[in-house]
Amino acid sequence: MSYGESMDQLLAELSRLPGVGRKTAERLAHHILRMPRDDADRLARSIHEVKRRTRSCSRCANITEQDPCAICSDARRDAARLCVVEQPRDVVAMEEAAAWRGLYHVLGGRVSPLDGVGAAELTIERLVCRVREDDVREIVVATSPDLEGDGTCLEIERALLPTGVRVTRIARGVPTGYSLENASAAMLQDAVRGRFDVAETSDGRDADGSEAPGAPGEQDTPQPDTAP
Repeated sequence: MSYGESMDQLLAELSRLPGVGRKTAERLAHHILRMPRDDADRLARSIHEVKRRTRSCSRCANITEQDPCAICSDARRDAARLCVVEQPRDVVAMEEAAAWRGLYHVLGGRVSPLDGVGAAELTIERLVCRVREDDVREIVVATSPDLEGDGTCLEIERALLPTGVRVTRIARGVPTGYSLENASAAMLQDAVRGRFDVAETSDGRDADGSEAPGAPGEQDTPQPDTAP
């Protein structure tokens, strides 16, 4: 059934959005039709403005309205450590958690052969250039803890090997407050591999008194024991 040319065009465009099927597109389109004209015009202007004003940061590839972005321009950040994430929304998550005081590098996705995305489609080469030019001492890989995230991490490690930079990965395993009996085998295996010394303190310092990665400081933290 056709709703008319303009409505069908709107449905077609909405259906192209990630996670939006025909039914969801119809609900969104009917909601837009019921909106006051001023609200609909404001929505259209917002879409136009975000496409006109936002760009990719020339340094970290995060989305921004200024170049370099506010994080890359912040002299208080630890420029010697980079946290590598898949998407700009991952930067938002890390910043909201106040878990990182270094800089970021956004890959723009992850290696996914089934989707036709290889290492060449990501910003890995740009990352290598940053490491060589900016005297980076540590790369913290914060890709998703799944098969594609692991594959992406391997590609990053392989590309950075000639630079000699230290490459680490964020810890994974049993979440805080989670019961062991409900944890999967993969979660428990990751937790055991990423175990740490109980002498580590909760103030962001390790047992030897050095700063944790990403916090201001000169010493690097010890690597976790990876023995099974």
